[in-house]
Amino acid sequence: MTLKKTLMTGALSAVFATSALAGELVINSNQSDPAPKAAWAEIIAQFEAENPDITVKVNEYDHEGYKSAIRNWLVTSPPDIVYWFAGNRMKYFVDRGLFDDVSDVWEDNGLSDTFASTKASMSVDGKQYGVPYTFYQWGMYYNKDIFDEYGLSEPETWEEFIEVCETLKANGVTPITIGTKYLWTAAGWFDYLNLRTNGLDYHIDLMDGKIPYTDEGVRKTFANWQQLVDGGYFLENHASYSWQEAQAPLFNGEAAMYLMGNFLTPNLPEDINFDFFQFPQIDPSIGMFEDAPTDTVHIPARAKNKEDARRFLAFIAEKAQQEKVNEVLLQLPTNSDAQPADDKFLNQGSAMLAAADGTAQFYDRDTDPAMASEGMKGFQEFMVNPDRLDRILTNLERVRQRVFR
Repeated sequence: MTLKKTLMTGALSAVFATSALAGELVINSNQSDPAPKAAWAEIIAQFEAENPDITVKVNEYDHEGYKSAIRNWLVTSPPDIVYWFAGNRMKYFVDRGLFDDVSDVWEDNGLSDTFASTKASMSVDGKQYGVPYTFYQWGMYYNKDIFDEYGLSEPETWEEFIEVCETLKANGVTPITIGTKYLWTAAGWFDYLNLRTNGLDYHIDLMDGKIPYTDEGVRKTFANWQQLVDGGYFLENHASYSWQEAQAPLFNGEAAMYLMGNFLTPNLPEDINFDFFQFPQIDPSIGMFEDAPTDTVHIPARAKNKEDARRFLAFIAEKAQQEKVNEVLLQLPTNSDAQPADDKFLNQGSAMLAAADGTAQFYDRDTDPAMASEGMKGFQEFMVNPDRLDRILTNLERVRQRVFR
């Protein structure tokens, strides 16, 4: 074989290898629950039908395992697409050069208009690093039959909320179910108590490391929290339960309320009358701010097939795909042209978020991951041992000084 022919053969082999690589899109997914898994499978099949030159390979992971593993993938052997979260959780990887700048996808598809409400949470220094596909409200989901049995109304103020808890407890019903085994559920309580006690600007400054955890405002938040802990309103032994396991007392009538995101609603039994109310007002001088976490898809900076990955991001941004996945998730599409499903909880959540004075993402999405990890440990410890508050806040302040120095 001549040298020229050898070179040509090698060049052709390289072309074919590149084509094969370009034709496979590898996705690492945390959408492992049955309903979202089925919805995404349908969307991916549609993507393959519209892009016959692309074959999609999906690797499924459970939620908690995914959170740990993604850090390793992004550094060592990343896929072409990953699911993640907006806000500081995204920024953490952007700052380390691990997420690709996809501002071109936004510009080429006019996403700045259709995703105006979530653009800020997808941006770092004016550049976009992913595409959002859903966001959702948090609030109090409750068993209306239990409320009706004891003549209770949805509480609008903190004083009314305490009265509801007292009545439920006096009648042998656990007022609030919660499972803090994986910590983040306790962060939901901190978020809402802090937002209602101190407001959004204070909350975000705390998330950004600008306010000490020993500050008087933080202590006021924990003082309000301690009313609930000392009142015995939370599910006993909650540190032993995951958030899914803590659903059982709500479903079987042993507990009445659950502070949770709207992803809870697909699990609600249809034969029980559940409803939703906004987290009560604590201070009338403080606006009504809400947690509205946004879930996203991204291209790792070291992905092998960025071209097809960009086609996938543009596809996920389309109105039809946003409506399809959110109808299954019972959450809100981030594309402003997409219509949410006609669902009681979505209608309530959409109206609540539209009237909100402002929104946060969520504790572990708004602050630095190292701070979030220690913060959530502290929140759970406080709920179990509130007498340790001073030690907990001193430790969190030490962590804040180290993380945000």
